[in-house]
Amino acid sequence: MGTVSRATLDKQPREVARMFDGVAARYDVTNTVLSFGQDHRWRRRTRQCLQLRPGQRVLDLAAGTGVSTVELARGGARAVACDFSLGMLRAGRANKKRAGVPFVAGDAVHLPFADASFDAAVISFGLRNVSDVPLALREMARVVRPGGHLVVCEFSRPTWRPFRFVYLNYLMRALPWVARKVSSNADAYVYLAESIRAWPAQDDLAATVAANGWTAVRYRNLTGGIVALHMAERPAG
Repeated sequence: MGTVSRATLDKQPREVARMFDGVAARYDVTNTVLSFGQDHRWRRRTRQCLQLRPGQRVLDLAAGTGVSTVELARGGARAVACDFSLGMLRAGRANKKRAGVPFVAGDAVHLPFADASFDAAVISFGLRNVSDVPLALREMARVVRPGGHLVVCEFSRPTWRPFRFVYLNYLMRALPWVARKVSSNADAYVYLAESIRAWPAQDDLAATVAANGWTAVRYRNLTGGIVALHMAERPAG
């Protein structure tokens, strides 16, 4: 699982953006169905890990339609949604429940923000889709102030081997079938399943985060390791 699949490597950034444009209309509903409703809990736990104070600025990178941004803003934080899919951003802006969310178009490897302009950064289920993971981590470190925080919420490796076997089979067999019933583009979820299978395990990702501008890296498994929250700090010095 530490290597990237051929299908993932063959996807260029513009292709990935178009793929997300194509699933934007039903993206949130599809995610809730495919995760059996666990996506709500994962977003809540991500926010809780940051312990944001009222008025603090947080970057929600790969924010999609902004559902995660709304969660991050609970408690008074000022959350900014950033994504490279214009279709996702349009879907978010069209949602009346997200009328107060600031949406910004931007690529994770070249963020359109000044140095140290955020107190924290979050990327949920998007790091594995960027073209250069180390560069994206360094870019987030650039825009977060010294002493600020990072949380990467991403699919990971289930810790119990029998469950891991069942889960991986669900990804490659059941997930595309379910997506065909509820999504506007089931083929996109075949790519997403392959990208999840190819993603590094928890310790490997922690090492990558630590090597690219962050310190005090640790992680917490959710739902048996289906998802892991990797937390880190921007060096103060």
